Amino acid sequence: MLDIQYIKNHATALQEVADQKKISISIAELLEKAQLKNQYLQQIEQLRQQRNQLTQTISSHMQNKSVLSTDTVHQLKDQVKQINLQLQQLEQTSQSVQLQYARLMELVPNYVSPDTPIGQSDADNIVIRTWGTPQQFAFPFKDHIELGEIHQMIDITRGVKTAGSRNYYLTGAGALLHRAVQQLALDTLLAKGYTPMEVPTLVRGSALSNTAFFPLGIEQTFKIENEDKWLTGTSEVALVSYYQDEIIDLSQGAIRLAAVSQNFRSEVGSTGKDVRGLYRVHQFAKVEQVIFCEANAEISEQIHQEITANAEELLQLLELPYQVVAVCTGDMSQKTYKQYDIETWMPSRQSYGETHSSSNIHDFQARRANIRYRDHEGQLQYCHTLNNTAVASPRILIPLLENHQREDGSIYIPVALRPYLNHKEQL
Repeated sequence: MLDIQYIKNHATALQEVADQKKISISIAELLEKAQLKNQYLQQIEQLRQQRNQLTQTISSHMQNKSVLSTDTVHQLKDQVKQINLQLQQLEQTSQSVQLQYARLMELVPNYVSPDTPIGQSDADNIVIRTWGTPQQFAFPFKDHIELGEIHQMIDITRGVKTAGSRNYYLTGAGALLHRAVQQLALDTLLAKGYTPMEVPTLVRGSALSNTAFFPLGIEQTFKIENEDKWLTGTSEVALVSYYQDEIIDLSQGAIRLAAVSQNFRSEVGSTGKDVRGLYRVHQFAKVEQVIFCEANAEISEQIHQEITANAEELLQLLELPYQVVAVCTGDMSQKTYKQYDIETWMPSRQSYGETHSSSNIHDFQARRANIRYRDHEGQLQYCHTLNNTAVASPRILIPLLENHQREDGSIYIPVALRPYLNHKEQL
């Protein structure tokens, strides 16, 4: 959420960003509602003052038996009744306008960084660096599903039988790999001073609104019927909401949190897309890093580079080729100020596929969730928040299995993963 004065001062630019992010909102209409809201509030306040003055005059007369005539007192009481009727009507109208204003405010996009590419879709994202060389196999390679079946690691058929489309079982070495990459990611973050968290994945709608996943992401979210409970698609929701309505202490530097959680997404709009395998599924696990820092653009930019580097370090430990892309406006969510995606080489796709996302939100979430800190002068400020996927599984198993396969069907285990797999060197 942005400050209304900022929106007023940057109305044209924000409308352009909203259009680029494909958010249906009229900034002009929002500003009209803001003006109307203030007008109604002023009128209501004036009428309340008039009513209070009249009531006080009547009360004084009743107590002191002043020179006011009985007719005058009746007239004053009639005026109070008329004001009450006006107030009732105005308050109803004002409440309606405030609701319209609030709904529009929830749709306003965050401003974007000056170096964010302008574009319509992920096709307009810009590659800024690569690491490693994509595999060129001298033999007919297998995709992760074939490899999973050979090694009895992945069972899509029974997953669909049990839970429907886009579901799966990980068995044996598949389940161990799934946990191994998560623990490697978590250990990597713990060594950098992150606080580990076990978090709720079933949250109130307000937690999703405060972190800007609602209202625009509501179709991607599973709801518990007849309850205000929703399954989150990332532990970012719970990690940010941990400090909702609080004043946090940043005097010792940024707060770094990390969580491993199960996540759920409905994948509405992806019918027929990535239906084979583990790329786009309803349930998955993530190790998420969330950071709170002071409202300083230079500091949050440094941290954005840091959390991106953490994800890159993990991919290098997994010995997987990847590229980092600057995400364009049309591929960016409402809340994001600046975003990098990391795409890992997937032989079965013959292309890079997104495995990580790294976002700088500035104070957009903090304003919605009311998370503040005291600056060096003791003044309350909204903090900046950042988030990054350290690893998401089972999607990461796609490049892990496919890139490390050998001609005989065995799978090489990267050195960094071996301590988590009884020091096995291959499957």
